[in-house]
Amino acid sequence: MFEPAESQYVVSRPIYSEESFKRQHEKISRNHKTFFDHLRMFFGCSSEKAKRIAFTFFPIASWLPMYQIKAWLVNDIVSGISTGLVAVLQGLAFALLVNVPPGYGLYAAFFPVIIYFFFGTSRHISVGPFPVLSLMVGTAVLRLVPDVPNSNSTYITTIDAERVNVAASVTVLAGIFQLALGLLQVGFIVIYLSDSLISGFTTAAAIHVLISQLKFLLGLTVKSYSGPIALFYTLRDIFTQITDTNIADLVTSIIIMVVVFAVKEINDRFKAKIPVPIPIEVIMTVIATGVSYGFDFKNKYNVGTVGTLASGFEAPKAPDIKVFESCVADGFSIGIVGFAIAFSVAKVYSIKHDYVINGNQELVAFGLSNIFGGCFRGFAAATSLSRSAVQESTGGKTQIAGLLSAIMVMIVTLAIGFLLEPLQKSVLGALVVINLKGMLMQFNEIPPLFRKDKIDCLVWVVTFLAAVLLGLDLGLAAGLGFELLTVVFRAQFPKCSQVANIGGSNIYKNRKDYRDIHEPQGVKIFRCPAPIFFANIDFFRDKVIAAAGINPLRILRKRNKALRKIKKLLKKGELHITPKGLISTSYDYKESDDEELDNNRVEELDQPINTSDLPIQIDWNADLPNNINVPKVDFHSLILDFGAVSFLDISGMKGLKAVLKEFIKIEVDVYIAGVDDNLLDKLERCGFFDDTIQTSIIFLSVHDAVLHVLVKRNLDSLAKAKEAEVKEKETGFYSDEKNSSIKNRNVNDTISDI
Repeated sequence: MFEPAESQYVVSRPIYSEESFKRQHEKISRNHKTFFDHLRMFFGCSSEKAKRIAFTFFPIASWLPMYQIKAWLVNDIVSGISTGLVAVLQGLAFALLVNVPPGYGLYAAFFPVIIYFFFGTSRHISVGPFPVLSLMVGTAVLRLVPDVPNSNSTYITTIDAERVNVAASVTVLAGIFQLALGLLQVGFIVIYLSDSLISGFTTAAAIHVLISQLKFLLGLTVKSYSGPIALFYTLRDIFTQITDTNIADLVTSIIIMVVVFAVKEINDRFKAKIPVPIPIEVIMTVIATGVSYGFDFKNKYNVGTVGTLASGFEAPKAPDIKVFESCVADGFSIGIVGFAIAFSVAKVYSIKHDYVINGNQELVAFGLSNIFGGCFRGFAAATSLSRSAVQESTGGKTQIAGLLSAIMVMIVTLAIGFLLEPLQKSVLGALVVINLKGMLMQFNEIPPLFRKDKIDCLVWVVTFLAAVLLGLDLGLAAGLGFELLTVVFRAQFPKCSQVANIGGSNIYKNRKDYRDIHEPQGVKIFRCPAPIFFANIDFFRDKVIAAAGINPLRILRKRNKALRKIKKLLKKGELHITPKGLISTSYDYKESDDEELDNNRVEELDQPINTSDLPIQIDWNADLPNNINVPKVDFHSLILDFGAVSFLDISGMKGLKAVLKEFIKIEVDVYIAGVDDNLLDKLERCGFFDDTIQTSIIFLSVHDAVLHVLVKRNLDSLAKAKEAEVKEKETGFYSDEKNSSIKNRNVNDTISDI
């Protein structure tokens, strides 16, 4: 019965164990689907299923027919042109990170966008090169095709061709991994890359990108390195050659970075008043190209320029299988990181604009995009945060804007690319560095993250340091391994606690955190807030024993030793049963050598206490004769709160059963409360319950178990008091065969307050 009363409630119901609850409330029998049922549904065919699959694999078929031309087309055109201009510049700039000629960056900004238009589910992300992925591809390129000092122009052309081949092959491999994961419906794999890990990793990648661009900003010729501590080798070479800095490149870079940074800040601050962000990157690139061409910077100041851009697209080419064999780890890490970054950005915009994206289909879309782009000599694509922000902030409604941005890239590639040939590489490097602002600002996450969750903060720091020191590929693996270890440690070493009743209600909290606690005498309540499995069962046992304050196995062995001594004394006649109790005639008892040898037979000491052949009942908490000492147990009931235990494996069940039986053997009643129905079903299926541990120890809640203990102890005390009153003698001693006690006590002492 439920009686609401202002901000309080009163519940009147019976004390429920699982058995009594099932007797009063019939449970509905449900038929759960088997593996074969799921298999039959997966391979089954119907018109509705075919239509659903078609819309899943071709999302364009669901949104294109509903495209609102009058409302959306103008916005998409403006957004597409703005995004396309930025995509051209970023494609050229990020190609420097891949260590391939800048023109190939235009391929990476074109082909993936076309494929994603048909297969992607996000309406707002801008697909194309991303600095982190470009750097990861560049790392693989340098490892397979390293720099050769003092190379002539012919050899440099050959090296560039080999690097383009490696970059394209790695991109295809990453796409194959993404496509396979998408078809296998394992898009959930991205959940293993936490926000802290991704943030630390991308920040480290930003550091790598920044260092790699210093040689372009300063106009230096520095050898590229890959592998662990490559970053420090690059810095060493830069500082060694710092006196050879090209002043024209340095001044140009500083001017570009200052102006672009200032205008971007204006765009951010006044974005509510400015209908379209000022395309400062495009403006500065046009100005820099004109100045470089007009003043002949290439010949006069010996600056590095973009150089000849091939007009048109290259014919598709199959990837190199030998590169596949050497870059399996690179391909997998590039595929996973690219999808994780793109999916996180897509999820932000899908929530903002209230539509659904499909993680598995996104894997398929990016997989096909990278396979197609790699075959046409492009490199790995995901999404750029800055380009996506431009596409969304300029009013983009659908991927029509992305398609138009690809058309802008195509126009540059086919018709006007030659105009960018005088552009300094230092300008592209400066644009890359400016676009790192968002990732470098992630350092600000550390202080609040430390205050919120120190373990997540540690994941961030470890991933960052590993990626900086070991390189992006090994750093990602190290960060992921450390993150998974933190999950294992949290489950392996949960924060168990001893709880108590708060305020005399049905609420039970950690007894150390509150003052107004009520602990029933002789009852201990232990809470475990984690699953119990092979890795933490020993920790669980230690915590239960610590909460109980005794080691039940040690108590059991002590009692069995004491029982042997008592039987020995009775047999020798040194201990007698009289109307006044037990009288010992010897106080100098010593164990014989045989008995001491017997004590080493641990198997016998671990057996339940057997007093069936004794005419008395031993009170183990009383003073025993002949200075026989046994540790006393100050509680009679142990309640385990399993409300937060989600699962038990076989090892956990065996360990739990052993712990429960150890307490039962020393006459401590054990109860389990709050067990989930699925967990209880598993316990029953696995034969957890037997004659010793029965289903009657399972209760719906901790409060049910506590009330049951109080009622039971009260009834037992009343029964013992009534029996003792009948048998009490004038001397106050009672000793009548089985009900005789080994201690001298008054009957009133047998009734204790519960």
